[in-house]
Amino acid sequence: MVKLNKIPRAFTHEGAPGKRFTPETELKRALMNCLLWEDQFYEDGVCIAQRIAALVPQVDPARVAALAIEAREQMKLRHAPLLVVREMARHEKHRLLVADTLARVIQRPDEMTELLAIYWADALGPMQQRKRQPVSAQIKKGLARALTKFDAYQLAKYDRDGAVRIRDVLFLVHAKPKDSDQGKVWKELVDGTLVSPDTWEVSLSSGKDKRESFERLIAQKKLGGLALLRNLRLMQKAEVPRGIIAGAIDAMRTDRVLPYRFITAARYAPDFEPELESAMLKSIKGYARLAGRTRLLVDVSGSMGGALSAQSEMTRLEAACGLAILAREVCDEVEIFTFSSKTVKVPPRRGFALRDAIVNSQPHGNTMLGAAVSEIDRKGDRLVVFTDEQSHDKVPEPKGAGYMINVASARHGVGNGPWKRVDGFSEAVIAWIAASEETMH
Repeated sequence: MVKLNKIPRAFTHEGAPGKRFTPETELKRALMNCLLWEDQFYEDGVCIAQRIAALVPQVDPARVAALAIEAREQMKLRHAPLLVVREMARHEKHRLLVADTLARVIQRPDEMTELLAIYWADALGPMQQRKRQPVSAQIKKGLARALTKFDAYQLAKYDRDGAVRIRDVLFLVHAKPKDSDQGKVWKELVDGTLVSPDTWEVSLSSGKDKRESFERLIAQKKLGGLALLRNLRLMQKAEVPRGIIAGAIDAMRTDRVLPYRFITAARYAPDFEPELESAMLKSIKGYARLAGRTRLLVDVSGSMGGALSAQSEMTRLEAACGLAILAREVCDEVEIFTFSSKTVKVPPRRGFALRDAIVNSQPHGNTMLGAAVSEIDRKGDRLVVFTDEQSHDKVPEPKGAGYMINVASARHGVGNGPWKRVDGFSEAVIAWIAASEETMH
């Protein structure tokens, strides 16, 4: 006879014993790494979205709201928090917090139109539209409050063609302007007479000479750090003088640019690798330091090589390399290892040299995380693992302080026992480790 009275076991996609989470922890895990409706190596985007929708009513409303805000403000995610708010609007207890949460989560005008597109989309995904249903009162209140946050420049910049336009939001929610000046701006928005902003996107799409446009934008400091990195290849093609580009990289603000952004930029503009490396290391200055001995373990298995999203040129491995470069700079003593089918020690180089050492350390094969932890974990050292938290083998408990930095949304992970888990990749994980250890002491 089959025994039914037993605790169901959890396994990762690779077959290793996995960990079951509370609904709140599982929601956080799915949310903090989620680029909505994007397929990942082990799970398709529709399943992730459905899992988030199913988890929202199982978690305390205040915690759901807090997770949506954290995903937007700390993890810089845009669409996944909107899905959470949309699901909150479906449930009576959560509905009361929708307006406040939505007003906080929406930080760009186009996020209002995206929220409505998600609201009217079927749970199976954004491409399967159903008849538009009435928008809830709480959603309208949140959108109305969000509308008042944006000035003429922001509204003009993000007033793009689509099934839902910003003026449609204005008509829907009957928002009241803060003052007469904002009322005039909204009238221009409705009439289609808002002046196009002088952004790099507008300038480059106007048909004007691209070299001249880039040189003007750089001279007038109208090309932000991320825009500069994204356009390096286009600048070279437009034959912008190397000295002008190098000077722009040297002068750019780096405080909001994460190391892996420079890694991606260098892949497409290798001629500027020296300047990019200098800017990348400058971006790291001022971070909290990690005292004592640290061992970094970076996942280089095949699943880490996929792009973060269909529109992204960045891979999970590049994100992990960026975090390793950051950690290398702030650790008092550090040893660095990679794992896939085997475990390999790499030299603790700096900057792009460390990226190269990690990427080229071994073939990108299976995921033997358990064997890697068993081999390199040492009592008294801090062990930090950058991984998508899948494994072919069982992962042991850490001998000391162990941190599992998970960069994927897979349902079951392997960080059982005393592992301290961080879901999502951000420069904040290093500061979090430092702060948590300082609190413990």
